[in-house]
Amino acid sequence: MDPCPFVRVTVGNLALKIPVASKPARTVVHPSSSPCFCKVKLNNLPVQTAVVPCLPPETQTLDANSHGVIAATFHLSKSDLDRVASKSIFAAKLCLKISIYTGRRGTTCGVNSGRLLGRVSVPLDLAGTESKPSVFHNGWVSVGKGAGKGSGAQITQFHLNVKAEPDPRFVFQFDGEPECSPQVFQIRGNIRQPVFTCKFSFRNTGDRTQRCRSLQSDQSSSRSWLSSFGSDRERPGRERKGWSITVHDLSGSPVAAASMVTPFVPSPGSDRVSRSNPGSWLILRPGDGTWQPWGRLEAWRERGGADGLGYRFELIPDTNGGMSAGGIVLAESTLSLNKGGKFVLDLGSNSGSGNRSGAPVVPNSPACSPKSSGDFGYGLWPYCLYRGFVMSARVEGEGRCSKPTVEVSVQHVSCTEDAAAYVALAAAVDLCMDACRLFSQRLRKELCQPSDLLG
Repeated sequence: MDPCPFVRVTVGNLALKIPVASKPARTVVHPSSSPCFCKVKLNNLPVQTAVVPCLPPETQTLDANSHGVIAATFHLSKSDLDRVASKSIFAAKLCLKISIYTGRRGTTCGVNSGRLLGRVSVPLDLAGTESKPSVFHNGWVSVGKGAGKGSGAQITQFHLNVKAEPDPRFVFQFDGEPECSPQVFQIRGNIRQPVFTCKFSFRNTGDRTQRCRSLQSDQSSSRSWLSSFGSDRERPGRERKGWSITVHDLSGSPVAAASMVTPFVPSPGSDRVSRSNPGSWLILRPGDGTWQPWGRLEAWRERGGADGLGYRFELIPDTNGGMSAGGIVLAESTLSLNKGGKFVLDLGSNSGSGNRSGAPVVPNSPACSPKSSGDFGYGLWPYCLYRGFVMSARVEGEGRCSKPTVEVSVQHVSCTEDAAAYVALAAAVDLCMDACRLFSQRLRKELCQPSDLLG
């Protein structure tokens, strides 16, 4: 089945040249002493903010630190593109608007701290960008009061690169809540095709081997390696532990799993899971006759005006048989516990998710596809890099019926097991919403072990 068309609009290579007046004036901005930033807006999508580096006025080309840096990223689905392309007079034409400021970001007493230098608008015609990239602007543009004057005027110049490129994705949707062992459908337009089934269960905390039922059992290697990723704070009483969800393909073979390896327990004297004592999941893939760790998800309950679900996801490197608890952090952010939100792995955006260094991360998948199921056929794994948009999962908030929707970039899927791993990760994120509920609140019966229900 073909992936869904998406378009990725990026704004990058930002730089600013501010002239230094021959006669100092109170209105002159000196870039050496005042930081600059910009706000980027694309129609009704959330505004993104980015730092703008200042260059000497005589500079003609960007330095290596500015070239290739993405400042803002916007993702448009097929429905977004169709809405923009409609001929209706009520359809807003797509236009990228950038407001450039000097001063520090943020607000003081409800008033923006920065001083507006100028604005730039770039009209976007996205026709055809589903299949081929398009550059809408790349170079310098004059901004501010002197922008309309002759070349002899002292004007501020702003450099930017705006482009759109295809970003096709596989879209999956759970047919029910993960704890109810639902089917998972692949979605394309109005077509829904079943591709996976999920099985929620309680892992026996005394059996840490977590062997795949269709893989060969090897008692000599049944070391409890899962414990190296969890902790020993499994104690009776107020804790949520042992949750597990296994993803099967349509033949019934397990292709991915998520297992809670560190229980979710309240901090001493409270009824919440704290950041200093988070619960954690392992995302597992089959390989070499057993489950192999691929990623680790930690979650906790953030305090604030409205509580949030704090999370951190890291990729576990392949250690060629050795066990290592070290990992590469790909995302660390917060979701609203009230409204829910979107868990995102995007290593090329300025949205707060992804690695903070902005550098591409080399994937370390534990093994090649054990069934050689390259039936999706679009990825370059294991030779590709984790870069750009990787995946997203939309989940609902506490007390809401959540049927997660998962989007996975085509370039990161080369076999069924690749897609299933992201589906398992999405299920774990959704279940964290329940695992991080206040311990003064009861969970639904599907999430309670029989012993808890009897108590």
